[in-house]
Amino acid sequence: MNQSDFDRTNALLDFIERSPVSFAAVREAESMLDANGFVRLSFRNEWKLAPGGKYYVTRNGSSLIAFVAPEAPQPGFMIAASHSDSPSWKLKTDSEVVMFDRYLKLNTEGYGGMICSSWFDRPLSLAGRAIVKNGAAFETRVVTFDRDLCLIPNVCIHFNREINNGYKYNKAVDTLPLLSNTKDKGTVKKLVAERLGVEPDAIVSMDLFVINRTRGSIFGADDAFFCAPRIDDLQCAYTTLAALLEAKAPKAIPVYALFDNEEVGSETKQGAASTFLFDVVTRIAAHYGHTLSEMLPASFMLSCDNGHALHPNHPELSDPKNAPHLNGGVVIKHNANQRYATDALSEALFAEICRRADVPVQHFANRSDIAGGGTLGSISNTRVSLKTVDIGLAQLAMHSAVETGGVLDTDYMVRAAKAFFESALVITDQNAIVLE
Repeated sequence: MNQSDFDRTNALLDFIERSPVSFAAVREAESMLDANGFVRLSFRNEWKLAPGGKYYVTRNGSSLIAFVAPEAPQPGFMIAASHSDSPSWKLKTDSEVVMFDRYLKLNTEGYGGMICSSWFDRPLSLAGRAIVKNGAAFETRVVTFDRDLCLIPNVCIHFNREINNGYKYNKAVDTLPLLSNTKDKGTVKKLVAERLGVEPDAIVSMDLFVINRTRGSIFGADDAFFCAPRIDDLQCAYTTLAALLEAKAPKAIPVYALFDNEEVGSETKQGAASTFLFDVVTRIAAHYGHTLSEMLPASFMLSCDNGHALHPNHPELSDPKNAPHLNGGVVIKHNANQRYATDALSEALFAEICRRADVPVQHFANRSDIAGGGTLGSISNTRVSLKTVDIGLAQLAMHSAVETGGVLDTDYMVRAAKAFFESALVITDQNAIVLE
């Protein structure tokens, strides 16, 4: 380990801490882009792109696409896509439940596929967005709290003697957080209003989530590991954004995409299955005098979403030949049924980019008798079809309230994505591909 590895991972942990929900992750990405000279665009207006200009646009406040407009690029896009959301608990519209005339608990439903047991008996908080009515205008405000507000209490072992033999959690009963020692409804709105500096009556609607705001940390006798909430997928979101900001002299058009709702299937107006990416790249292509269909043959996407590391206690759950390790480098993900979009060509192209960047590559495939999850690569390709490789970084305890990753891998991904953004694909007259 060297200092740059620790610096990279500590910067990642800062990003994660400031990004408890997708709305906050996009706000944090906007802040990084603003600080590096990127200009915000709107779909309502015509886009006038300056040579060498840097731009970004958002949708729903929870998805973001940023890009650089080189003066005379190769006619293709180099796109790195990740996602801003993580499994959590969303508050229902009527979310406050009074118990025994003295406790106030929160009525929630699960968002995504979390490991329920990991959320118990740890301080939790709330984050999300509020819709504030200001005169005739409805304004969106991101809200986070710098304090612990709630907790999901376990049932003691004396009342549940079988809990260590396996327990099926009921999300309508077991996982409702305790908020306060009061019977007064309206507490949540009062807390949000106080945080935002508005009157409670000005808040007309909210999207709020229960979040783990525990600060991540580097651990291990050799400081080789780190743990934090939301490593999936904020590690990829942060590293690919850092790579875009550090990339120099792009040969094609680099694009950074951060989608919401991957954990629930991506089929939303701000997800990878939406028209968001299509709308953006279509406008960029038109700026350069091309149609999108002319640009896509020489385009390439990294679908960046973390993968499963070989578990030290359960190696039998992994494929014996395709199981990556923490700190082993960027993971290329494979699936015969196209749950991942990787094919032989996209694998070869990305492996060559990593070789040039001196970044080690690992491979992941599920055991053939264990079904794996999908991600945004194949989903996005139904809207914008281009060569795609599914990649990520190896981690343990995916979808736990606290996940574990490798310190070295953070910098590996930045270097690989930076080299990707600085590359271009050129189609020869023989229909072969040259990686420039």
